[in-house]
Amino acid sequence: METFGMPLETIYLYGLIISGVLTVLYVLFADVFHFHGAGDGGLHFLNPVLIFAFVTILSASGYLFERMSSLHYFLILAISAVIAFIVVTLLNVFVLVPLSSAEESLVYKESDLQGRVGTVITAIPADGFGEVMIDSTSGRIAKPASSFDGDEIPNGTNVLVVQVKNGVLEVTVHHQLESYI
Repeated sequence: METFGMPLETIYLYGLIISGVLTVLYVLFADVFHFHGAGDGGLHFLNPVLIFAFVTILSASGYLFERMSSLHYFLILAISAVIAFIVVTLLNVFVLVPLSSAEESLVYKESDLQGRVGTVITAIPADGFGEVMIDSTSGRIAKPASSFDGDEIPNGTNVLVVQVKNGVLEVTVHHQLESYI
């Protein structure tokens, strides 16, 4: 069968090549140009990666069925669409959804340390610097620290980060409330 003056297998092949190139370009440059697809609007199935993958798989399976079978072209299109839908659904459920809910980065901002509790690992003199270790979900963070109140703070003391100035934590002794219950 011919459409637009070309055999259907040629149209499937062109669709495969074009959608494959567009998929690679999208994957490489989506973050540069801030294309985020449907975002949090609820239409996650309209994600460009899924659309490109659907067209690529539809074209590839359509091309293969046209070349290797004598089925009717409507049946080939229907089978290819079902195969593409199943593969794209599996891609979305098992790859894209888990990746989108994964933690983006282990990087922290210094302003995020404000209000955290840490332990002094190098004593902090009244007018100098020591070091504080803060436990976080991604590991431990050791930062230089000075006393916010101007008091000396010995090793092993739990401290509260009051503020961060020029990369140095300003800390005070953390007094934990005792429970009498």
